[in-house]
Amino acid sequence: MDNTDQFLRRAEPSALVALDGTVRSLNGAMVAILDCPAEDCMGRRAADLLPDRQGVAIGDLVAHTAATKRLAMRVLEFPGAGRAPVICLVEARAVTHTGGRQEVWVRTRDMRDDLGGLLIPFRMAAQAADLGLCTYAPRDGQFEWHGGAPRLSALFPVNPLPLSWVTEHIHEADRQALEELLNPDSAQSPWARLRFRTEHGDWRHLTCQTRRIQLGHDGSERLFALIRDDTQRESHQQRMLAALGAERQRTDETAAFSSALIAATTEDELRQVILTHLAAAFHGAGALLAFVDDGRLHVSSDAGIPLPLADVAQNVPLDTPTPLLDAIRSGTPQFIADRAEYLRRWPQGISEPWLGRDAALSITPLSPSGDQPLGAWLVFHDRAHRLAADERALMVTLSNLAGQALKRIRAQQAQVELATAVQHSMLPALPEQLPGLQIAARYQGSCAGLDVGGDWYDAFETPDGAVALVIGDVQGHDVDAAAFMGQVRASMRAIAAHAPDPGTVLAHTNELLVTMDVARFATCTMLYVDPRDGKVTGASAGHVPLVCAYDDGGYDIRPLRCGTPLGILPEAAYPLEEFTLDENAALVMVTDGAVEGPLVTLESGLKYAATRAAQALRDGLSTGRTADRVLAAAAHVDQRDDVAVLVARRRHLDHASSACVVSG
Repeated sequence: MDNTDQFLRRAEPSALVALDGTVRSLNGAMVAILDCPAEDCMGRRAADLLPDRQGVAIGDLVAHTAATKRLAMRVLEFPGAGRAPVICLVEARAVTHTGGRQEVWVRTRDMRDDLGGLLIPFRMAAQAADLGLCTYAPRDGQFEWHGGAPRLSALFPVNPLPLSWVTEHIHEADRQALEELLNPDSAQSPWARLRFRTEHGDWRHLTCQTRRIQLGHDGSERLFALIRDDTQRESHQQRMLAALGAERQRTDETAAFSSALIAATTEDELRQVILTHLAAAFHGAGALLAFVDDGRLHVSSDAGIPLPLADVAQNVPLDTPTPLLDAIRSGTPQFIADRAEYLRRWPQGISEPWLGRDAALSITPLSPSGDQPLGAWLVFHDRAHRLAADERALMVTLSNLAGQALKRIRAQQAQVELATAVQHSMLPALPEQLPGLQIAARYQGSCAGLDVGGDWYDAFETPDGAVALVIGDVQGHDVDAAAFMGQVRASMRAIAAHAPDPGTVLAHTNELLVTMDVARFATCTMLYVDPRDGKVTGASAGHVPLVCAYDDGGYDIRPLRCGTPLGILPEAAYPLEEFTLDENAALVMVTDGAVEGPLVTLESGLKYAATRAAQALRDGLSTGRTADRVLAAAAHVDQRDDVAVLVARRRHLDHASSACVVSG
């Protein structure tokens, strides 16, 4: 058997492609953006599924990864199932299945935080054709300038611009043409001529065309506009404006690149930012990135790097005499303007096959301030090219910023690993047998990858024969939160050995935490379940409501009367509520990360999770599989918090057995 499902069971479009470029399997999201039935995609070459240059591009991307076994990325355009083609950043990664079969995993990357990165190839093409590039968002009524011919940037004194401002600056006789360009029902407009009055009062004669696109597989539609300046008259003022526009454009691009470096929270995100922005920032044909980790060099590149050059950088000892490794060892940038300079400085490279043509390399180390470089990046120019002094200074500044980001990410990751170890060590191994109940628990850490929270669960038998079920969430996301969670869980277990009901346990635990005077609090729900008759007694300290799911596909959302969170107010009371859990029904207990997010209310998130749990019971799934479905529902809320899930299904005492599976 192989592990195909783990690559295709994802929300983003994904496909597995043989090393010869033949599509082996793909998920529904990929079928949708290809706008081609799955059966028509299987067995065909990936290059044949996209038109013209896009087919060649995806074929080259797959071939590059198949040959080098390294990750590569490229922006591609897919037909899409709607009325607009879909622009996506596509990643190709070599994978090896169980049994040794090798394939290329092709998937789209999430670019919601960097939509401008998707337009970089179009901006570069527009600039090469002396055109301007902007987009129009019908929902917001805003035009946004993305670059291209520098002199055209002067048309946008601020960015973005509202439709009303643009309309005011179009000649009255041409406003109907503008309306036709922005027609929401048109996939692509013909070229149209517009007379445009600039802020300085002169008229520019523009020729424009719009095309409907969708940015990202789940993104919104926009109008993609190309602008050509057909004005014959050029003045000194226009040349000055063009220079200022070019400088502003460069400043904006540098600011966007810098912001994306600072915002990266994982090495994978940092790699994506660099390979998306670097070559374009310095007008290169391709970019290569090398990280040093545990004495080894980890290399990745975009599809613009020649394969022989990528091979030279891969799998070589760190003391090998190459410009890339010399920059890492010495911390000194290497700017090589042409083939002759390369051979003069590195004569041993004469046998390297990529040197068969003239080219230029710009290499700067990723050097955190005062530290040994953590790697380097390389910009490749496919012709002789000498960076100006200000461009060299900018590249060094950005590479130092990238080095600082990498150092920060690795330090944070070390803290996360410590916190994760602490948290998992404090999550209980649930007992193999609990009377009358089948139990399953799941835990998933923060999606952001940089924080560890204090979510926990517990289940145990009380001295009087009841089964105690507990779920809770400690405020905060760090090692201290995980440690505090362990203290709360242990305290509740100890108190429950002598307390008659959940309300008493919560009250005594609250008093203990208040006297500890720790600047933390916790929400929690605790239930006692009588395995003989299904009677449930419960109390809540400000926690998320319960779900009762039934095997007929129905469910109830059961909020308990809430006391204050634990550790805030002394002498707090936690009222009890009682109800009966029917045989074969299940209690579903979750933390807020599973059901509440930036765009999803607690009520709608609970309904979604409850529906998934009830469907699992109706489908005859085990308690563990039911917990899996509830955990998977957390992706619906787009939450970055950690998540805990506890599912307890009532069974007849003679047939009950527990299954406890905990996953991180």
